[in-house]
Amino acid sequence: MHLPLLQDILILLGFSAVIVFVLQKFKLPSIIGFLLTGVIIGPYGLSLIDAVEQVEILSEIGVILLLFVIGMELSIKQLISIKKTVFVGGFFQVVVTVLVAGLVHYFLGHAWNESVFVGFLFSLSSTAIVLKTLQDRKQITAPHARNALAILIFQDIIVVPMMLITPMIAGESTNIGMSIMWLLLKTIVLLVITFISARYIVPRLMHAVAKTNSKELFLLVTITLCFAVAFLTSQAGLSLALGAFIAGLIVSESEYSYQATSIILPFRELFTSFFFVSVGMLLDLGFFISNIPIILLLVLAVFIVKSTIAAVAVAILKYPPRTVLLTGLALFQVGEFAFILSKVGIEYNLLTAETNQYFLSVSIVSMILTPIVIIFSEKIVNKFLGVSKKLGVEGKSVSKKDKAEIADQELENHLIIIGYGVNGSNLAKAAASSDIPFIVIEMSAETVKREKQKGLPIIFGDATQDHILETVHLSKARAVVIAISDDFATKSIIKNIRSHSESLYLVVRTRYVKETSELFALGADEVIPEEFETSVQIFTHVLHNFLVPEDDIDVMVDKVRADNYQIFKGEIKRSKNFHPTLTDININCVRIIADSNKFLGKPLKELNLRAEYGINILGIKRKNVMLDSIQPTDVLKRGDLLYIQGNQSKIEQFHKLIK
Repeated sequence: MHLPLLQDILILLGFSAVIVFVLQKFKLPSIIGFLLTGVIIGPYGLSLIDAVEQVEILSEIGVILLLFVIGMELSIKQLISIKKTVFVGGFFQVVVTVLVAGLVHYFLGHAWNESVFVGFLFSLSSTAIVLKTLQDRKQITAPHARNALAILIFQDIIVVPMMLITPMIAGESTNIGMSIMWLLLKTIVLLVITFISARYIVPRLMHAVAKTNSKELFLLVTITLCFAVAFLTSQAGLSLALGAFIAGLIVSESEYSYQATSIILPFRELFTSFFFVSVGMLLDLGFFISNIPIILLLVLAVFIVKSTIAAVAVAILKYPPRTVLLTGLALFQVGEFAFILSKVGIEYNLLTAETNQYFLSVSIVSMILTPIVIIFSEKIVNKFLGVSKKLGVEGKSVSKKDKAEIADQELENHLIIIGYGVNGSNLAKAAASSDIPFIVIEMSAETVKREKQKGLPIIFGDATQDHILETVHLSKARAVVIAISDDFATKSIIKNIRSHSESLYLVVRTRYVKETSELFALGADEVIPEEFETSVQIFTHVLHNFLVPEDDIDVMVDKVRADNYQIFKGEIKRSKNFHPTLTDININCVRIIADSNKFLGKPLKELNLRAEYGINILGIKRKNVMLDSIQPTDVLKRGDLLYIQGNQSKIEQFHKLIK
């Protein structure tokens, strides 16, 4: 059976793989590769794709998953913590950009509603490209990156009202007042449903699913929630994208949002690749080539205007000049949500074919340029501010406000504990008692729920997933302890951690010593095998009993561990440094519990214990009082603890007599 769509998907994925592979050599984001793939294989390029509509359907799934993940990553608490930057900076950036772009378009001779809609399009930036580029450059926690994130959050939120307002400004509604009231009513209903679901329904559902320990069921339920809410909002006359965002926001309020995000991410990456390829397919190469001077001039204008507006939005929040300029440079492009919004505009005749092609050309070029601009933004800002190049990244000014925000929101120099079994819980107690900041990753839903109620910093998630490690701020951690029983998962986690950080101190617990070599090879700094650590503890107690000095015991234990427990692996060999005289010095503690006139009530000099039984009394403990100065006239009483020294066989015989 021949499936045309299968052939198109093969072509799409094949070209994407080759182009993305080439771009990775230049450390450019994969999104640029997808856009170029769409341009090359699309109807205006080589025309290799026949089922364009089916590819667009797959791209819609990508948009749904993209907004679902954004919703899960935007918890209400996170929005509140950076609310000023989100709502003040974001609102200023969007409103001013809409006004400037709209006025320019209006004075070029277009209708007011078309101009407002064009303003909507150019006010949006690319969340995917900006955050991915900053993340790849390990700048995601820098002040300018946090400001960019806050403004992008506002854009991601405001795009939904823009979609709802578009039909009104297009004149599709005869009664705008009634349309607004109906819109507000729908919004209120959605907010109520979101609150009830997030507070009462979904957390219980996710908890019941997580208790089954079935990754397949967890995945199915998560995706079902996403598409179910998206479908319901669509049936109510709202957008699929809004429904997906609401679904993500509902899941974000449960402790299982991190794990849900981590299992959705691979699907999101796949389907959003279809989305960016489908965007690239929209670009008319003939139009682009014939109008390239105008398009490049428009790109330059967009770069200057959007960068300036975004910079001013951050400046009014009183951030230092360096942070202001870096934020502006990061947000100059037109983003992926503008493509979604443009389809709504075309549907309501707010975009002509020519305007849409100009918009697509400017957007795609600006998105391709974004990683390059961010890469060189430090040098650009240094030159602009007249800062010596020698200062580089280290010379950047960070305000007290920046530092306070980061400190309030992120762990730093902390311990990450993976697994909350016996070892993990004991380590957490020790860390808490020593005032060491820590966070726990655990896959048991019951454990997470119970410990969260106690105030423990713990999240539900699979540490083999990148997203989970990013959530606990692995890049800023000081140490990680892997204390789980799954050997395969342990190895995957080590590989994952080392792909993020080579210098992080990593301690791994394993059950068997035979696994230590492989774990060391994968990147563990310390490996603690349970079977031999038990032997070490036994060995330590025995050495104490043999009166080996404490310092010598510590040296021996360290040597055993440093040699990877080799002493326990080979044949038994007596050390040349062994001192057999130690065996003659036996000290023991016995209690007199027999009612025997043979020992009780008589002076020690009459008992003559050394001559009769071959033992010496070193001390007597009576009623929790130590009688360490023993006199010949002292008598033994029932319940006394005797500290005696002598040959082991003599001690054993005496022990039997007093019992």
